[in-house]
Amino acid sequence: MSRARVARRIAAGAAYGGGGIGLIGAATIGVVLAEVQLAKRTVGGGAHTAPPRADGRYGRSYAENSGRSDWSEPVRFAMLGDSTAAGQGVHRARQTPGALLAAGLSAVAERPVDLRNVALPGAQSDDLDRQVTLVLSDPSWLPDVCVIMIGANDVTHRMPPTRSVRHLSSAVRRLRTAGAEVVVGTCPDLGTVENVYQPLRWLARRVSRQLAAAQTIGVVEQGGRTVSLGDLLGPEFAANPRELFGPDNYHPSAEGYATAAMAMLPTLCAALGLWPEEERPDISRREGFLPVARAAAQAAAEGGTEVTAAMPAGPRGPWALLKRRRRRRIHAPEPSPLPR
Repeated sequence: MSRARVARRIAAGAAYGGGGIGLIGAATIGVVLAEVQLAKRTVGGGAHTAPPRADGRYGRSYAENSGRSDWSEPVRFAMLGDSTAAGQGVHRARQTPGALLAAGLSAVAERPVDLRNVALPGAQSDDLDRQVTLVLSDPSWLPDVCVIMIGANDVTHRMPPTRSVRHLSSAVRRLRTAGAEVVVGTCPDLGTVENVYQPLRWLARRVSRQLAAAQTIGVVEQGGRTVSLGDLLGPEFAANPRELFGPDNYHPSAEGYATAAMAMLPTLCAALGLWPEEERPDISRREGFLPVARAAAQAAAEGGTEVTAAMPAGPRGPWALLKRRRRRRIHAPEPSPLPR
């Protein structure tokens, strides 16, 4: 079965309350069970330190130097998700993806950006309901834009993919209803982790990409955008594991997070209308309009690819725009405390 068809089945099951379409059967799980246990012992060994707190204001100088009252109002930016969204594996706040994205967004917008990060290391998609509630709990601070990075723990804990997508779609819907733009970094490619061996490596890659494609369908149908992180990080992490994986051999290093942030920043800016948009897709970059399931499948196979809703549904279902935006290097300062 094609990845697009599998993704569509998962997304449909999530939308209509299916109990879960298994991507792997019980026999397959039995074959790889020993490998799973070995991976748990060898990946991420040692004590995990809490990720650095990156909450705060970025680009404060833009408000101080602009002399324009309409520029002094900061962009409100929230990060949600799991340990990758929190920045597990690095030691400085400015190395976390939230800080990198906040600094890059501030530079493009030429306005300060207030970051609040509610991501929880170890979180699965069913924790997003709690995180969204936290983000929306203060009526005086409702986000303009949110980034969600989630999915790896759903795979490793074997959460049914329809349940995973259902929770993510619900989170996107709640944030969009509150007026926030939403960008989702889809499930990373777990087949690139060094200490995951065959046949688990092949299985992890397959299931990761199928979940990423299904996440894209669910997110786009709720009005969000996705950026594929799996294949973007996959080949680069596999080729440079010492540089792009952190000390626990599982979470990204500072350079790994920078790679992901460079891919996500253009989409984050485009969601807020800050990125120049071409009238037509760039054919030379293999951009174009596709049925959302096909766009999701292609994005899952090529990292750094954005998918967003394009036009009303036709005979082949909803359509999406597939874009391959150019990356931009980001340098983030340490955050300033948020005003009280």
